[in-house]
Amino acid sequence: MNSGHLPPLQACMLDLDGTLVDTMGDFVVVLGRVLGELGLPNVSPAFIEHTIGKGSEHLVRTTLVEAGGAPELFDRAWPLYQRIYAEVNGAHADVYPGVVEGLEWLRSRGVALAVMTNKPAAPARELVRRKGLAVYFAHIFGGDDFPKKKPDPLPLLKTCEALGTPPSATWMVGDSRNDAEAAHAAGCPLVLVTYGYNHGEDIRAVRALRHVDRLDQLNGAGPS
Repeated sequence: MNSGHLPPLQACMLDLDGTLVDTMGDFVVVLGRVLGELGLPNVSPAFIEHTIGKGSEHLVRTTLVEAGGAPELFDRAWPLYQRIYAEVNGAHADVYPGVVEGLEWLRSRGVALAVMTNKPAAPARELVRRKGLAVYFAHIFGGDDFPKKKPDPLPLLKTCEALGTPPSATWMVGDSRNDAEAAHAAGCPLVLVTYGYNHGEDIRAVRALRHVDRLDQLNGAGPS
């Protein structure tokens, strides 16, 4: 598919947390339980929102520091986090308005789709399945599927290989500077959603092909 001056759209990679699904509720519950089991005080939802997006290990390590825990506690906190997240995954999360409509529009035009997230692959795939979105995606790649995570371009380039499309025709849709840096380095056209988690920064200040308030605005026909 191509339209006017826009780059060709043969395939599309989409971030998960903050782009397809609002998972803040899950993170608040899971991290609260982890900190409670470690005897540490809770952290604020605002802190969690600003920390999401660089991978789960980073989230846990940074949360421990914020709660006043010693860095060595990570060896106890990480398996706790994995166990509790597996129990909670998706229970306090919602698909964003416009996501299903946007995915339907992309699929109807023959655009190959993949999830490309820094979340570990197993919970990412389970979350996509639980939210009824798996039917749309040829691939769901997580942060531990490749040697490097976003903002490194490697995961995007590997996803392009899996989709069988060149980076120049494989759009990246995300919600953060991590997504933007990875897309620019990989040579992928970039669309940023305005409703996600960008570490407390205004995503509209980040260079992109387009900024959209809903995923179904990709076709120019979604609610404004």
